[in-house]
Amino acid sequence: MDVTLHLAQDPEADALLGRSPLAALTGMLLDQQVPMEWAFKGPATIAQRLGADDLDAHEIAAYDPEAFAALLSDKPAVHRYPGSMAKRIQQLCQYLVEHHGGDAEGVWRDAATGQELLKRLTGLPGFGKQKAQIFLALLGKQLGVQPEGWREAAGAYGEPRSFRSVADITGPESLTKVRAHKQEMKAAAKAAKASGE
Repeated sequence: MDVTLHLAQDPEADALLGRSPLAALTGMLLDQQVPMEWAFKGPATIAQRLGADDLDAHEIAAYDPEAFAALLSDKPAVHRYPGSMAKRIQQLCQYLVEHHGGDAEGVWRDAATGQELLKRLTGLPGFGKQKAQIFLALLGKQLGVQPEGWREAAGAYGEPRSFRSVADITGPESLTKVRAHKQEMKAAAKAAKASGE
């Protein structure tokens, strides 16, 4: 895995996401309740604070939980909820160590079908169906991981140039389109909730 991603809109952070399967998974895990760029810059910030060029699942899994939470809480914080996200990242890394020998790419390397890959992704701590489908779409669209039926397994996120998620962000212009789609979805949900009350 060595591609150029543009999710953090920061060259150093994006380079790490493109070469490190664990960084990409961690960025996806962080992508909730914060701007996308902030979430995907998180892995580079964590690696820098650990004094490393990459993230290591074994190291993070074994890290003292309080010290790891403090590492994510340092200013600027890695996430709006650094304590709970530190716990989730450690759970993800512990799962990867236990089930894949610490190799994040092992989650998708030999998946024969899109459905199998979706099942593996939804099995990861912190990955519900929607997050798993978005990550599956990212793998297929930008990282060349395309088992049979991957687009179908990714649902609407797998559609070409759908601009629904980070899977379609390739630069500032597509980021603007994805952000606009997300705002439309929020407005529609808010309107539906208001009319149902």
